[in-house]
Amino acid sequence: MTSPDDAPLRGGGHSLFGRWLYSALWILSRTLGVSLFGYRCRFVEPLPPTGGLIVLSTHQSHLDPLLLGLATERRLSSLARSSLYRFKPFGYVITALDAVPINREASTVQAMKTVIDRLKNGAAVIIFPEGSRTWDGQIGELKGGFGLIAKKARVPIVPVAIVGAYECWPRTRLLPWPGRIRLEFGRVIPVAEIESLADRELFDLCAREITALDAKARLARFR
Repeated sequence: MTSPDDAPLRGGGHSLFGRWLYSALWILSRTLGVSLFGYRCRFVEPLPPTGGLIVLSTHQSHLDPLLLGLATERRLSSLARSSLYRFKPFGYVITALDAVPINREASTVQAMKTVIDRLKNGAAVIIFPEGSRTWDGQIGELKGGFGLIAKKARVPIVPVAIVGAYECWPRTRLLPWPGRIRLEFGRVIPVAEIESLADRELFDLCAREITALDAKARLARFR
């Protein structure tokens, strides 16, 4: 019998239903994002069209996975608590949208293995190194782990900063509010560079890039 944790790793999100659902939601959400949130994004360079990729992003609100997905025609996978799969209809939908199931009650090693497996299968996976949404709109403390995942899976990393999503949907508000949101995508850090750096050096590099992208997004947000 297939469990929710196993099914997505075999590409269930690329079924006919999954492709249709993703495309329909992408068009609808992009239209609403531009009209309600003044949504804009900018890339230093295009994302790799295929192959595993870590999208390393700041985390401002519940909107973030959607905002990142709208920035590119390439499908991005978000991490989802395995408990969300217990309601079968909802589990089927998020599987179709390429969610990566993570059991928070399991060990960190097992969670990392799940992400590494998905990356090795060629997925682009969103990781929020802060671990949770910001409390004040500023970048929180970044946590390690993403570097080890990138090295084990042998995939590049693209850092991203999201600005304005906190103002549109802070932790203290039940529903989102219109505003202006800006996403800045940095350069794609290649596998060769990642493997040449010690773990701390890679962490510091990504932290610097994210901080610089955040400052850039804040300057460009109301332009």
